Amino acid sequence: MTVILLALGAACCLGLGFVFQQAAAQHAPMKDFLSVRLLLDLVRMPLWLAGIGLMVVGMALGAMALGMGDITLVEPLLATNLLFAMALSRRLTRQRLGRSGWAGLWLLAGGVTAFIVAGRPQGGQRSTDHLWQWLIMGMVLGIALLLAAVAKRERVHVSLEAALLGVAAGLIYGLQDALTRISGEHFGEGGWTALLTSWQPYAIVVLGVLALVLVQSAFESAPLRLSLPALTAAQPLAGIACGVGFLGDRLQVTPAALAWEVTGIVAVVAGIVLIGSHPAMPPGSGRRESVRELQPH
Repeated sequence: MTVILLALGAACCLGLGFVFQQAAAQHAPMKDFLSVRLLLDLVRMPLWLAGIGLMVVGMALGAMALGMGDITLVEPLLATNLLFAMALSRRLTRQRLGRSGWAGLWLLAGGVTAFIVAGRPQGGQRSTDHLWQWLIMGMVLGIALLLAAVAKRERVHVSLEAALLGVAAGLIYGLQDALTRISGEHFGEGGWTALLTSWQPYAIVVLGVLALVLVQSAFESAPLRLSLPALTAAQPLAGIACGVGFLGDRLQVTPAALAWEVTGIVAVVAGIVLIGSHPAMPPGSGRRESVRELQPH
């Protein structure tokens, strides 16, 4: 229960923080798109700093949940951050949930519940096959970088661009969660000495900056509903892949359990898409598309 409460607290802070970040990022200069300079522009905005503060608290709570529980349990719960983002956005826009909103809410909540109940995630021994671990991490990071490279091409439509950047950031956040879990194990085994002499904490920082640039660029270029659902859907998928792939997490593999697990994941993704496309989500300014329309062809 403690792990569940920590994960839900993290999801709440992350969801609210994303709304604040997008509200600020849409006013940043477009010339800094997919550049670290974008963060230097955003750091001058109080609203963005408030969003980052909430995100840091959320990541800290998420790290505590990952330290006490299994990543295959925590990641689906973190996906509920979209519910909290929806709640704040609905209050700001005064839009009713309607059928699509309620359907998305129940699909997301029901899918998370079905996956956890059917899969019954349990921790196990971390894989000693370092080649397999590097292969999985390399695939996740490689796909994320490939999607970011495609999004940077000028011929990609702004809606696809935001979605690609959202998926890329979500994959990196999922990988970051896996490394956070390993860092927690190092700290538990040997304290600060073991933690600071391992490579994972430094990789977490690098991945965090990279994901932050990607997600802020997505927030800057298009409405929140085009990027946040993609991010929210990709993060648990990457986290679960790492958890089962090399962290030793185990799920029930009976035919009935697998059917419910797949159904749960599909319901989560469907719920995320429905909530993300709801009119209550901040529309943004669409400034990147407007800029492109003014450019000569």
